[in-house]
Amino acid sequence: MKIRAKDPKQVWKEEFESSQTRRKDGLETSTISGVPVKPLYTSDDLPSRAEELPGQYPYTRGIHPTGYRGRLWTMRQFSGFATAEETNRRYKYLLGNGQTGLSVAFDMPTLMGQDSDAPTSRGEIGHCGVAIDSLADMETLFDGIPLGEITTSMTINSPAAILLCMYLAVAEKQGVPFVKLGGTLQNDILKEFIAQKEFIFPPEPSMRLVVDSIEYCAKAVPKWNTISISGYHIREAGSTAAQELAFTLADGMAYVDACIERGMRIDDFASRLSFFFDAHIDFFEEIAKFRAARRIWARWMREKYGAQDERSWKLRFHTQTAGVSLTAQQPELNIARTALEAMSAVLGGTQSLHTNAMDEVFALPTDRAARLALRTQQLIAFETGVGSTIDPLGGSYFVEALTDEMERQAEAYFKRIEDLGGVIPAIEASFFQKEIADAAFRYQSELEQKRRLIVGVNEFTVDEEEPIEILRIDPKLEREQVERVRAVRAKRDQARCSNSLSKLRTAASGRDNLMPYILDAVRAYATEGEIMNALIEVFGVYTERAVI
Repeated sequence: MKIRAKDPKQVWKEEFESSQTRRKDGLETSTISGVPVKPLYTSDDLPSRAEELPGQYPYTRGIHPTGYRGRLWTMRQFSGFATAEETNRRYKYLLGNGQTGLSVAFDMPTLMGQDSDAPTSRGEIGHCGVAIDSLADMETLFDGIPLGEITTSMTINSPAAILLCMYLAVAEKQGVPFVKLGGTLQNDILKEFIAQKEFIFPPEPSMRLVVDSIEYCAKAVPKWNTISISGYHIREAGSTAAQELAFTLADGMAYVDACIERGMRIDDFASRLSFFFDAHIDFFEEIAKFRAARRIWARWMREKYGAQDERSWKLRFHTQTAGVSLTAQQPELNIARTALEAMSAVLGGTQSLHTNAMDEVFALPTDRAARLALRTQQLIAFETGVGSTIDPLGGSYFVEALTDEMERQAEAYFKRIEDLGGVIPAIEASFFQKEIADAAFRYQSELEQKRRLIVGVNEFTVDEEEPIEILRIDPKLEREQVERVRAVRAKRDQARCSNSLSKLRTAASGRDNLMPYILDAVRAYATEGEIMNALIEVFGVYTERAVI
């Protein structure tokens, strides 16, 4: 009698379910997004679609056929503090230690479009980034740094057009043609309404400024990424990975719609749209998120919007390790957290990367901590071997199944947003805000119930913490910055400045692209606050509805 062999998968399932050694600690086995994780993935979990290759549509495995065998990701440490002079020294220090691109962090007054001598700027000048009030500060910030030879990323949103014009004006003074400039402007106002809350104008004029900058740079600064559609701040506000993925791509599609409504052709601007994602601590979920993002964007650009240029299909993104995952308790552990998060970004195929420093939970990083964060990237790049093969986790039963699940959850969110009328109506209905608040509450509950553990916080704690060195901003630098902006106002051609601001107000009341008017005001050394106030006179300010 012939004995039929049991299916090996069924044998394993029976052995697993009958095992006495299975964990019973009550810890969550789902991802942070709440995706149930099976104890084992097999070929049954792989999709039946054709094999995908890097550099080929839909780019799940990467947008370049060579991956990191062609070139490594750009190591772009986010940096800015105190005055432009102090930050210029830090930039030269980082470039001297092997950083390959600059990324500018601005202080809170600059982010909110206020000059350093405004009463509301007191105590905030230079503390979370560099203070930039006028073209004079931008000239100092990039003194001795050839803008035609490096790429620069600038993280700013409501006043983004103003700071971009300051950068362009510095390039003019250096003799660098606009067509040679490379870099990225965050300029993502929708995520401000959703998560970060650094908005100034109402949504409609805010979107007008974004589209103005995209339209202007498509012709005048063709190598510049005029927007970095940012999921990072959505994730830092408490969203899940799936929400970060869905809400970020939905914002991207809203910008595409706005540009098309302006009369632009999809292939004239889509290739210069870039993205910015968070790399959180749930290692495999993050990798799946990055892979799903490429696939979704490629499909929507080709099938919904009809883009013909392959460059329009390719989602390019920068990644920053999760600030929200850093802990004040046992801060040295942040080095390990950052390394793991950075590795997930690399395995997910990021184009550029910032690694957080261990002390950023307390303050801006010290020189030593910033160097160590950069060295973490260099160690991954040159010692681990992960760049030697392209998409090394491609074909992993688990990663492929999780990529599909990330895509499924994102598509479900797109449908809900569409049913609300689109991104801006969904913002006005507080849809995004409520979804993020609910996700943050669930995660916090899991921590408090110890269903999830954070080492050093709710488990494996120590009685006494050893103090670490942190960067402190000298109060005299604030006084010096206030004096500097007042000196700029005293020295400039007042008639030229006033005339440029008057023309800007008139243009804002009409339908002209505002970038040339802002650039003229910047060249006349109008301050950021003066330019913003001229626009506020026309656009007004936005007050958000409370989310209950």
